[in-house]
Amino acid sequence: MIKVWTNGCFDVLHRGHIELFKYAKSLGDILIVGIDTDAKIRTDKGKGRPIHTLEDRIEMLNSIKYIDEVLQFNTTNELRNLVRVTLPDIMVVGSDWKNGQVIGREFTKELKFFDRVGDYSTTKIMEAW
Repeated sequence: MIKVWTNGCFDVLHRGHIELFKYAKSLGDILIVGIDTDAKIRTDKGKGRPIHTLEDRIEMLNSIKYIDEVLQFNTTNELRNLVRVTLPDIMVVGSDWKNGQVIGREFTKELKFFDRVGDYSTTKIMEAW
């Protein structure tokens, strides 16, 4: 069984997220998605976020056919520990992280970057509101 990991806020779901999940699932048998807690999102993105609660975001992710498991984390240390415990064969992150620090990459056999699909962006959706 090949396990694949990806993570993010997934606060305002859009087609780009679905394409990420579809791609990640195509790489293995099990797709595990890590999701930031509400407190972590507020710390990282400001007091106006998240738009959807953790409970709602987990429910939405669990309804997506490509995702097999959703795990939450509140800190980068918790994220690192979840990756260490799940030991994914492949980790998929957005290509905007190519030159960044990918938390937990040391616990996976392979790191793959996913290029943004079209012009989909949570930030752009938020700015349009």
